[in-house]
Amino acid sequence: MIKKMFSKGEAFDGVAQLVERFVLYLKLEKNASQHTIHNYQRDIWQFVGFVDNQDSGVALFIDINPLIIRSYLAFLKSKQYAKATIMRRIAALRSFFRFLCRENVLKENPCKAVRTPKLDKKLPVFLDINEIRELITLPDNNLLGIRDKAVLEMLYATGIQVSELTGITLPDIDLSGRAIIVSGKGAKQRIVLMGRTAVEVLELYLSSARPRLCANPGEYGHQIDKVHNYVFVNNRGGPLTDRSVRRIVDKYVEVMAIKKNVSPHTLRHTFATHLLDNGADLGTVQELLGHVTLSTTQLYINVTTERLKENYRKFHPRA
Repeated sequence: MIKKMFSKGEAFDGVAQLVERFVLYLKLEKNASQHTIHNYQRDIWQFVGFVDNQDSGVALFIDINPLIIRSYLAFLKSKQYAKATIMRRIAALRSFFRFLCRENVLKENPCKAVRTPKLDKKLPVFLDINEIRELITLPDNNLLGIRDKAVLEMLYATGIQVSELTGITLPDIDLSGRAIIVSGKGAKQRIVLMGRTAVEVLELYLSSARPRLCANPGEYGHQIDKVHNYVFVNNRGGPLTDRSVRRIVDKYVEVMAIKKNVSPHTLRHTFATHLLDNGADLGTVQELLGHVTLSTTQLYINVTTERLKENYRKFHPRA
């Protein structure tokens, strides 16, 4: 199906083989997630389509040079793609060409000399202490309400990402040690900590709500095949999805009627910001969030600094 889009049949076959080898490399050596692999494949094929439409006589990918990459960059800008999208597409190509250099298909990475647009640094949205307290107390005391409260409490108390939350299994939890093993990007595992409140809410969910949700009948009035160890489940006992978590957060944010653009990731931002506000050092926050580099965590310093400036301007008589 894809092959019909391209005019150079032999070139396409060669590219397809290289892409397959690259995907294998991502899976086996880089331990990349399926989401990353899917995005990289799509980005590479979109670039192939661009080159093919140029009718430049380029034998994909042997003759690719920085000029072609810059032309592609200009094309993406002309289509008014977001900077983040452009950066991701170029990052995918840079990784692919680096692999081709390693495999001796290319001598140099044509992306190496190409500058990508810088992203505008936006301060992360977070909830203040009163807002997060209100959010977590909104769920009812029924089965789904107990589950929802556990979801909200876990996101805020641990700072984990939604994919990490939905991936937690029963053996991953150590309630007495107040710790959980989570799997992040590239299936990298780390230990996250829980506070007393989070443990209490989670214990209540595991003892009273989860067993009954897992025992719920399926669509046809009988138990569906849902034997699994995932901690968070839907109303029929199946594993909770990332999208379901988003809907849970949206539901209670709508009740709060606040103007902030709140998502599950906002609770991760809130976790980090509140830690720094209360005196935690940057290195500790980095470890708790699972950031590889400190520069990623430093964004939260800007948040706390902005808040200090705001309070200074608001309350100091000579500000």
